[in-house]
Amino acid sequence: MKKYELRDTAVTLLTRIGDQGGYSHLLLDQAIRNKDFDSRDTALLTEIVYGTLSYKLTLEHFLGQFVSRKLDTWAKWLLLSAFYQMYSLDRVPDHAVIHESVEIAKQRGHKGIASLVNAVLRNVQRKGFPNLDDIKDPAERIALETSHPHWLVERWISQYGEKTAREMCAVNQVEKPISVRVQPLLTTRAKAMEELESQGFTVRPSVIDTQGIIIEKGNVLKSDLFLSNQVTVQDQTSMLAGRMVNAKAGMTVLDACSAPGGKTTHIAETMDNQGKLYAYDLHAKKAKQVQQKAEKLKLTIIDANQADARKLQEKHEQESFDRILLDAPCSGLGVLRGKPDIKYHKSAQDVLSLASIQADLLEEVAPLLKIGGKLVYSTCTVDQAENEQVVRTFLKQHPEFEVDPDFRSDLPKAIHDAPGLTDAGLQIFPQDFNTDGFFLVRLVRKG
Repeated sequence: MKKYELRDTAVTLLTRIGDQGGYSHLLLDQAIRNKDFDSRDTALLTEIVYGTLSYKLTLEHFLGQFVSRKLDTWAKWLLLSAFYQMYSLDRVPDHAVIHESVEIAKQRGHKGIASLVNAVLRNVQRKGFPNLDDIKDPAERIALETSHPHWLVERWISQYGEKTAREMCAVNQVEKPISVRVQPLLTTRAKAMEELESQGFTVRPSVIDTQGIIIEKGNVLKSDLFLSNQVTVQDQTSMLAGRMVNAKAGMTVLDACSAPGGKTTHIAETMDNQGKLYAYDLHAKKAKQVQQKAEKLKLTIIDANQADARKLQEKHEQESFDRILLDAPCSGLGVLRGKPDIKYHKSAQDVLSLASIQADLLEEVAPLLKIGGKLVYSTCTVDQAENEQVVRTFLKQHPEFEVDPDFRSDLPKAIHDAPGLTDAGLQIFPQDFNTDGFFLVRLVRKG
C-alpha cells in the first residue's frame, strides 16, 4: 500500500460524495472493505471523510482566503481535506499532511498543481487560518463556525432563537454515541449490559427508553449480542416513537412509513409479538428489508409490504387500527450528526414541499384509526414547518382529533421538562439528550 493511499482514498470518496451525490456511509464502508487498512487507518479515513464533509462550508471559506483560481474537483477536495486535518486534528502533524498531499497532487495532476498545493498548505502553516471572531452578523458567524448553510441558521434563529440555534449547530458537529435496543423476548437490558461490560464495553442505560443502552466505548457491531440479533442499533429518540405508540398485545397496528424497520420491530416487541402489525413502505426493496429485519429479530406479527401511504385506504377499511405510527418522510435536519452531507443539499423550498407531503399523509392515514385509537406522528427533523405547523393545521381541520391528554404523562421522566415540549408535541433538539433531533406527538381520535 502506498504511503499516501489513505489520504488519496479520502479525496476519491469526498469527490464522489460531495460532487457526485454518493452516499457517505455506503461508499466509506465499501472503501474500507476493499482496502487493506488496519483499524487505526480505518479510523483516520473515517475522521477525514466525515470531518471534511461536516466542516465543508468553513473549509471552503478558508480556501477562498488562500486560493483565487478555480480548481479541479479533486484538487479542491484534496485541499479541503488537508485543511480539515490541519485545522481540527491536533494529533496529525502538519508536515505529514503537507508531504502526502503534495504527493497525491503529483500523481493526480502535474508539477504545477503540486507546487500550488505545497505553496497553499505551507502558507496556511505559516499564517494560520482566518479568525472567525471578527464576523459581526450572528447568523453568518454561526454558519461559518459550524459549517451550516446561512439560510438554515437564519431559519432556526427565527424559529427558536439565537441561543438554541447556536447550540444545535455546534452539537451537529460532534459525533454522538451509538445506542442499541435490546430484543426483550431474547434478553433483558440488565443481562445485555452485563455481557457487554464483560467484553470490555463501557455502557450505560438510556433514560429515554427502558430497552435502550448507550455504548460509550467499544464497537458494538462486532459484539456477540449484535451478531446474534439480541440488540439492534437505534437512536434513543427513534426508540421513543415506537414506545409512545403505546401498542399492546393483541392490537391491530399500522406503521405507514416503516423502513428501515427499527420502529416497526420495536412496536412488535412492545406488543410481546402478539397481534398484527402492518408495515408499509413506498419502495418494495425497503419493505423487504423491514420483513428481513423482523425475521432476524424473531418477530412474527409483522406483515411488511410495498405501498404508498397516501393510498392505504385502498388496502384497509376506515377505523381498522388501534394504533398508527406515521413516521413521515422529512428533510432529515435532525440527523446531521450522522449524515453531515444532508445540510448542503436542502433548501427552504424542500422543507415546504415535504411539509405538504406530510400533511397529505396525515390526512390520508388518519381515517384508518379507530375511535379511541392513538396515532403517533413523528419526524427526524427540527423544522417547525414539518412538525408543529403540520400538527396544528391538521387539528384545526379535524376537530375529531386532539393531542392525547396522556401524551405528556406517558413521556419518560427525563423528558418531562424538555424545552421543546409544547401543546402541539415534543421537539427534541440534538443538544437536549445527546441524540438525534426528533419530533413526535400522539393524537387520539375522539369520534
